[in-house]
Amino acid sequence: MILICWLYIKCSDEVGFIHPSQFATLKEEIGDSLSSEDRDHESTSFWIRDHKLGISTQILIPVYKAAKHAFISALRQYKTPGNFSGKSQDDTLAIEVMIHSKALLLLSCDFATAWNSRKLIVSNKRLLPILMDELHLSALVLSYSPKSEQAWSHRRWVINMISRNCSTLQWIIERESELVEKIAERSKMNYRAWNHRCWLVSFMTREQVLDELKKSRNWSGLHVADNSCFHYRRRLMLRNLEGFCYTQDNNSSGYFVETYQIWKEELDWNESLIKRYIGREALWLHRRFLSMYLIKHMATHLLAVSCQSKPKASVDIDIDSLMDHELCLVHSCSTTIADANFEEAQAIHSAAYMLWLTKQIPEYQGIDIQEKLRAGVGDMTRMLKRSCPDRSSLWDYLVGYHSEP
Repeated sequence: MILICWLYIKCSDEVGFIHPSQFATLKEEIGDSLSSEDRDHESTSFWIRDHKLGISTQILIPVYKAAKHAFISALRQYKTPGNFSGKSQDDTLAIEVMIHSKALLLLSCDFATAWNSRKLIVSNKRLLPILMDELHLSALVLSYSPKSEQAWSHRRWVINMISRNCSTLQWIIERESELVEKIAERSKMNYRAWNHRCWLVSFMTREQVLDELKKSRNWSGLHVADNSCFHYRRRLMLRNLEGFCYTQDNNSSGYFVETYQIWKEELDWNESLIKRYIGREALWLHRRFLSMYLIKHMATHLLAVSCQSKPKASVDIDIDSLMDHELCLVHSCSTTIADANFEEAQAIHSAAYMLWLTKQIPEYQGIDIQEKLRAGVGDMTRMLKRSCPDRSSLWDYLVGYHSEP
């Protein structure tokens, strides 16, 4: 039975578990389109259709016990010195370990010994087809257990192995990013999947980073409550910023202009989402990131450029206009609420953003901006007390704390 399961695994791209009572319904849906051989297997333990493998829950325990016993036995023989009569025997035992560990992992995805045994064998081979098979196996595991830390960790190990000598790495990274988005669509708030996608950014070229920013924008705009997707965009933007920091040639000014434009477009897009989706904390947190880097990193570069070709006042005016815009945004979001159910949340998030903003302005920007922000904080405090009178003491404390030098 384990061998039959393994044979079906090879041609499947998704695995699931089916209650015995569901087989009759599945048979009615597929009609007579399958061969008699496939139908016989379906009537007992397995269901195969369109590269999907379903395993009856009735056989999970006996199959798991058999797979575990076969795997432990094969691994013990593989690791025991003196059991090999030659390379062919070694290869045979390695194949046995790979077969039984594959069946075992599809039944128990967090069986760390099985994953480690596969790493041991694969690291001795280091062949691209074998590494690609490992990506396929972990994708099967993730199809039924999308939050399996062992499966995600195994994929990162495999990609690290591939990255050492592979001309198609960028294609693999692109496919990997698409897989994460597909899994994230089915598995909401999947931190492990998004953490894996953020890890992939370190392998991306600048062209891929910019392409990912464009492709992930629509998805993020439809999932505004999922902070992980915005964290991914932040990782992409930082990766692009790293390229600017290391650029020392004559094109660095052009690189900066393009990077600044990306940041500005992200700010404008974020503002439109904040006004459209009331009370979403993830959007305000994303705006903190964008504002902080515009104020501290971009302003620092502009100041350096201004010392060479522009008067310093032009830089101050740029930051001053940015702060004016942020004050207007906070005021509009705090006073014109379309959905009363989220009025308190929007008020709190905008207030927290304003309090945070007062501490981000560099000292060299002068006192004008600080005075505007303090005036804005005063207006905001009065608005908060009207919206959330039961938290008046909290607002007074926070405003007093942030007013300290």
